[in-house]
Amino acid sequence: MSLIKSVLTAQKLLHDLLIENINDIDLYEIASYYDIIVQHLPLKNADGRIVFGKNKAIISLNTNILYEGRKRFTLAHELGHYFLHRKNITIHNDDALTLETFRNGSQETEANQFASELLMPSGLFSSNANSKPFSPKLLGELSDLFHTSITSVAFKYQEIGNYPIFIFYSKDNKVEYWKPPQDIFIKVKDIKNLPPPSGSVATEYFSEGTIYTKEESKQYINKSEWFELNYNEQDSLVCEYCIVTKKYNNALSIVWVE
Repeated sequence: MSLIKSVLTAQKLLHDLLIENINDIDLYEIASYYDIIVQHLPLKNADGRIVFGKNKAIISLNTNILYEGRKRFTLAHELGHYFLHRKNITIHNDDALTLETFRNGSQETEANQFASELLMPSGLFSSNANSKPFSPKLLGELSDLFHTSITSVAFKYQEIGNYPIFIFYSKDNKVEYWKPPQDIFIKVKDIKNLPPPSGSVATEYFSEGTIYTKEESKQYINKSEWFELNYNEQDSLVCEYCIVTKKYNNALSIVWVE
């Protein structure tokens, strides 16, 4: 299944339910309409889980999720598995099947794409995101508008926003992955599974516990911290906005050239 199919499935769901206003997107009502049970349980190593029975599907959300935006995206993600992947599962007799058994990288990406489109429809997102210059403040405004996390807004913006941004994810003082914008050819340093660069805002958090206020969230750092410089290229300044989640000891660094 392609990512385009995931987006189209979310768009069709909104169309079928006659939802035009984002304030009318009630995920619990959508689940109830399709006879999906949603429950809240303490889960280990997962924000959410979906179990398919012969006649019912049950979505469990982790009671330890602190942020409403994260909880909302998790529920939308599990609904994505229901609408995208349930036809690939065969239930024998009265057995129940947890989708986790069959999940792979593509299924997770597809469910994330579905959730992103369901909560932040592309047309509406673009009209609000691209009417202003990129900034941490803009991401906060979009997060409030769509009632979802700044992290999910950042990934959506990178996908369809009109300004290129790099995203770096670090956890427990190690860079786990990064995602470059399309059509921007700036080489990232080989830093996977290593600590963030010493002069980065992410390192300020992991080494000193520094978390900047909203007013100070855009910090200037040297381009050479995250990126390789071309031959004879002089170092220059770029911007870094670091979204910290202390509970999970992670940092999402958004880096862009102003």
